[in-house]
Amino acid sequence: MKKPTFLAALLALGAPAAAIAASDILVHRDPGCGCCEKWTAQVRQQFGRRVTMIDDQRRAAFQKTRGVPADLSSCHTAIVDGMVFEGHVPIADMKRVLAQRPKGIKGLAVAGMPLGSPGMEVAGVRPQAYDVIAFGPAGRRVYARHNS
Repeated sequence: MKKPTFLAALLALGAPAAAIAASDILVHRDPGCGCCEKWTAQVRQQFGRRVTMIDDQRRAAFQKTRGVPADLSSCHTAIVDGMVFEGHVPIADMKRVLAQRPKGIKGLAVAGMPLGSPGMEVAGVRPQAYDVIAFGPAGRRVYARHNS
């Protein structure tokens, strides 16, 4: 006899399927930012989920309530499964941190808008090196380095 999967076990216990399914992704962006659209399209494709984009005039306040350090700010802030992703964070890094859920890490950030980062690709222009910074109650650390 096969062991039931985790999902099957939750359903057997009466948990609603909607609560078990992966949640939508919420993105607050600087109003009208085009590179946010490009990053969001990559996220939508890689995660296979609905993404809701909000043009947010008060995004700085939203960032603050989510614990994003001001010096790590970019043009959009995404919430995925309770974690915060600031700026052009590569999808592979997002998936890895979501799978690992390191203690004391609230989210990942790519400060600014480095050329070559997801959504900031420009044909014929050499990508910039950049770091993905993990932040949260445990402080900050370099989570990943991306070189040109």
